[in-house]
Amino acid sequence: MNSLQVSEWLPSFIIPFFTLSYPTSPPLDPDSFHDSIYYTTGILDVCVIVSCIAVMAVLRDITRVYLMEPFAKWKLTRDWERSQRDASKVNGAPKGSVNGSSVPNGVADHRKGEHAPLTMSKRDARKIHRSMLRFAEQGWSVIYYTLNFAFGVYVHRKLPTRMLHPTELWLNYPHVPLAGTVKFYYLTQNAFYLHQVLILNAEARRKDHLQMMAHHIITIILMVASYAYNFTRTGCLVMMLMDCCDIFLPLAKMLRYIALYTLCDITFTVFMISWFITRHVLFIIVIKCAVLDATHLVTEMWAPERGNYFSPFIHKTFSTLLVALQLIQIVWFGMICRVAYRVVTGHGASDDRSDEEVEGTDEGKEE
Repeated sequence: MNSLQVSEWLPSFIIPFFTLSYPTSPPLDPDSFHDSIYYTTGILDVCVIVSCIAVMAVLRDITRVYLMEPFAKWKLTRDWERSQRDASKVNGAPKGSVNGSSVPNGVADHRKGEHAPLTMSKRDARKIHRSMLRFAEQGWSVIYYTLNFAFGVYVHRKLPTRMLHPTELWLNYPHVPLAGTVKFYYLTQNAFYLHQVLILNAEARRKDHLQMMAHHIITIILMVASYAYNFTRTGCLVMMLMDCCDIFLPLAKMLRYIALYTLCDITFTVFMISWFITRHVLFIIVIKCAVLDATHLVTEMWAPERGNYFSPFIHKTFSTLLVALQLIQIVWFGMICRVAYRVVTGHGASDDRSDEEVEGTDEGKEE
């Protein structure tokens, strides 16, 4: 739906927040999205980003409060009760009752025909609550990355871009105007990373806070610059590659928080393999194409009236940001390899990058 279709029933100042702005005529011979409505870009696109951030904030809270937290609380509480009853069966002594009753834990109270109730310590309750909150935080990431990765694959398949030889990223540049699907994909991705920056500063700081902030800021700059300078085909491919492995890390964390350690280790292994392939093989191919091939494939320099913003300065800046993003990911991959070493040596997976922000503090208080 575009602004022309809703102008009759929405106030004019609200229209940019709920529709894609700047509809225009399609290209004479489009190479993709033949039946799409086409758009140019402009400052009003920020309105859609603001709306998407608001929607994401609401959906994240709904998912966290009404889906993820109840499930995690049920699973962790059930596991705790089972462990307590199993322990009491092994001990078998009446004085082992948790609640002060003379009926041993886990032993059926034949006077009432049911298990004696269990009383949870404050330490265990805090541990379950912390794991429940962390599980819920990661749940939204799994949902978003799964949906948007699928969306990115759909966009990629529609565009004439080959993964291993992506010369079409720069051939026939500039690729304007934009199909509505591509424009919406770009704006939602911008909204998500801006939303992530807000979350990153609202929640407790983790060990990799500075790296995460640097990563998000570079990513946002790259997305905004590629959108403004019409490098959107490179942007679409990079965003799809980034989203792929981002599904598996929060999923592995969720499994760890609810004590499914074997599944966590398997998922982490899948994450590590997908990270290496997408971010250190396929992404480097994209960087190579941008750094070395773009100058040969783009035949015209700096013609803003035709949407061409390619110049030596812009090209070097864009290439530098791509390389900087790769360097941050190399540092992270080193941390990931340390986690993999712990898995191989039998210590289990834990995320070196961001999983230990409050462990020491909480344990110190409990002691």
